[in-house]
Amino acid sequence: MIENVEVSSIDLRYEHYRLKNIKLETSLLNSILKNGIRDPLFGSSSNNSNILLDGFKRFRCAQKLSIKTVPFEIIADDQALGIIKLLRLSGNRKMNILEQARLIDELVNIFKMSFSEIAFQLERSKTWVAMRAGVISQMSDFVREQIFNGSFPAYSFLYTLRSYIRMNGIKNGDINEFVKLVAGKGLSIRDIDMLAKSHFRGDVNLSEQLKTGDIHWHLNNLKEEQKQTNDNCNSSEKKMLKNLEICSGYINRVIYSGKDSRIKSDDFFSQAGILAEGTIKRLGRFKSILEGFCDR
Repeated sequence: MIENVEVSSIDLRYEHYRLKNIKLETSLLNSILKNGIRDPLFGSSSNNSNILLDGFKRFRCAQKLSIKTVPFEIIADDQALGIIKLLRLSGNRKMNILEQARLIDELVNIFKMSFSEIAFQLERSKTWVAMRAGVISQMSDFVREQIFNGSFPAYSFLYTLRSYIRMNGIKNGDINEFVKLVAGKGLSIRDIDMLAKSHFRGDVNLSEQLKTGDIHWHLNNLKEEQKQTNDNCNSSEKKMLKNLEICSGYINRVIYSGKDSRIKSDDFFSQAGILAEGTIKRLGRFKSILEGFCDR
């Protein structure tokens, strides 16, 4: 049942469990200014309190626009059950894997649920649950704060920094130092990846310079060095580097677009299935070529 509740009565204890996106929130603010809040906020109830679980962007927009009441739907009378229900809906609500991981961590450590119990409730495998719990365990409090407040991209932690943790045994202190260096600087994911390679794999002198110098100056130097390296390549090599760059970009697009709840028509899946099948058949050979580049 959806009811209008006062903004001031809503409990925000889980606000920092959801990622902030300033760009998306600004767009939402303009939409709400024109059309109002169309979709209800979701939450649970406890001791007559409305505990918000989903809809934090809409909540903050309401505050900024001095809206006194918002539509609110209680999805469970129990906090743990509310989190379970939200996670079950997460595929349709575009919840990031780190948001899922943070909520699962809450179920494990606060509500003392086992992986098996969570997996059963979510109709997922224990591996799915354990993988997300493991992500949070790799993250320090500082890094978690920077990611969830929008200062450091979640993607860069998941697909750049975690690779150094797994392969090189980089410690949390080193990860904290790097995140502190780049967070809130408006850097792209590609820029962060380039700086991470320099910081964790580069020579000691360069790493020290990164810690004490102008990060944008160092980044420009790294880009110039890469450009000069590319200039030393022949035409076939330059073409291959460009293809790899394009390929990496489209892989990222497919990963994120594949979670779009608007993708649902039979016509789409009939065509996508054929394309996907052809791509899957070539994955083994594709992986072998990439591994060959890495080995050399």
